[in-house]
Amino acid sequence: MTQDVLTAPLVTPETAEKDFFPIRGIDHIEFVVGNAKQSAHFYRSAMGFKLTGYAGLETGLRDRASYVLEQGKVRLILTTPLIPDHPYQEHLRMHGDGVKDISFEVDDVERAYRETTKRGAIGVQEPTEITDENGTYFTAAIKTYGDTLHSFVNRKNYRGFAPGFRPITKEDTIARPTGLAAVDHIVGNVGWNQMNDWVKWYEEVMGFHLFVSFDDKDISTEYSALMSKVVASGSEKIKFPINEPATGKKKSQIEEYIEWYKGPGVQHIAMATGNILETVTKLSDQGVEFLRVPSSYYRELQDRVGVIKEPIDELERLGILVDSDDDGYMLQIFTKPVEDRPTLFFEIIQRRGARSFGKGNFKALFESIEREQDLRGNL
Repeated sequence: MTQDVLTAPLVTPETAEKDFFPIRGIDHIEFVVGNAKQSAHFYRSAMGFKLTGYAGLETGLRDRASYVLEQGKVRLILTTPLIPDHPYQEHLRMHGDGVKDISFEVDDVERAYRETTKRGAIGVQEPTEITDENGTYFTAAIKTYGDTLHSFVNRKNYRGFAPGFRPITKEDTIARPTGLAAVDHIVGNVGWNQMNDWVKWYEEVMGFHLFVSFDDKDISTEYSALMSKVVASGSEKIKFPINEPATGKKKSQIEEYIEWYKGPGVQHIAMATGNILETVTKLSDQGVEFLRVPSSYYRELQDRVGVIKEPIDELERLGILVDSDDDGYMLQIFTKPVEDRPTLFFEIIQRRGARSFGKGNFKALFESIEREQDLRGNL
């Protein structure tokens, strides 16, 4: 993977020592949705994911249906419960469609579960070994913020995604790839005064460390504010910003999310691309809607961020934001919420060396979000 897609992790002896169960990466992100078949069509036709696996009645799974979607190194699982007493029904009733599980690929599932629960995690599924004609699959799961889970997966001796899933190898004529390459970071929203508790949880339970923090002076507008801290795994392959509301004149985007999601949860998933101009053009052409900032944002852009490779007029046409740090610059853009509730959205990001999260774009971005909140009557 090139430096333009993801910045290389900065690993120190101190962070490596704390990485008591090394995480290879994000294995998959599972969504609970009301109709997985229809949701899969959106992710394929609009966002360019390829359908690679399925589990449901036809594969002997009687309580739910799941679709595996892949693009680059991003793997999404869309799951719909099929029976009234399936536990995912409560997730749908309470939260609507949303992220249920951020799953990690690990070498030793039993160790990952033992070490995290020993440090205070609440176990949801004890280490489980499943063997079928495709090999042996290991998994376990713990709780994190809200109703979100972290599962641990090892399938190095398993062919396919997971037991109960049928691989789909035929050409996906619906999917139109858009250049999404990998998960850059995943952002969680938590309630008032909960951010530091969850930062501490990731540090003590998962062995993560504080990567960067922003306060309400960094992330505020005339009307609303929020605070954010970013935690990272020992290798810094995994980065999780955690947001909480801060006091403002009106309701912040975090408060709106908490109100409509009915609690903490995943706010957005940032996906990296090696060419954001091509990716955003394809996504827009295929029906994905993005937030826009005023054209005045681009008038002094180059004075603020320095020399960049991309034409300013193209960035303005597409609505792409730019920010820089000591290591380079990065380009980013945010979709509008992809659910009917104003909850989950996506970020598209291209890094040209920068390791930051777009601090210089916060004000313009959040003013854009506030305009959308106002249209919804939620500001």
